[in-house]
Amino acid sequence: MEDEIINKVAQSSLVVFDLEDYYPTEERILLDISKWLYEGIVLREKEFRAALKETDWSIYKDKLVAVTCSTDAILPSWAFMLVSSYLQPEAKMVVQGSLHDLEVLYYQKIINNLDFEVYRDQPVIIKGCAKKAIPEEAYVMANQRMMDYARSIMFGEACSAVPIFKRKK
Repeated sequence: MEDEIINKVAQSSLVVFDLEDYYPTEERILLDISKWLYEGIVLREKEFRAALKETDWSIYKDKLVAVTCSTDAILPSWAFMLVSSYLQPEAKMVVQGSLHDLEVLYYQKIINNLDFEVYRDQPVIIKGCAKKAIPEEAYVMANQRMMDYARSIMFGEACSAVPIFKRKK
């Protein structure tokens, strides 16, 4: 007599929340504004504005753009604001900072706009072991939002999950 193999994970009431489902598909670009500075470190307003006007901003169409300065230039805040004003009509998202900052803010926007009501009073596992590089901050943000809804939260895979949160009765 053969024993039937039962997939207890598939039969469980666990609901899986996978951040990889929301991974950005758009191209991510790091835009270094030092190329528009005199010798890479001095912002000369007239020349800076002229260089921005001459730039083909259409190459950033529907892209996710992180605006940074790779040199030790001391820049006024308006420099990044001005660059973002040129990017805004083209790019899907613009942030000041690194590509990592861009991905964190991307996930923050996504997580803040998700409807977590479907997880109300459910045991949830926030899936780990992603094939794509999900920022760790995104897991914290998802956990924080999920705590208002889920009965319990675990992290990892159903076969080896780590308990994170359990609502008191």
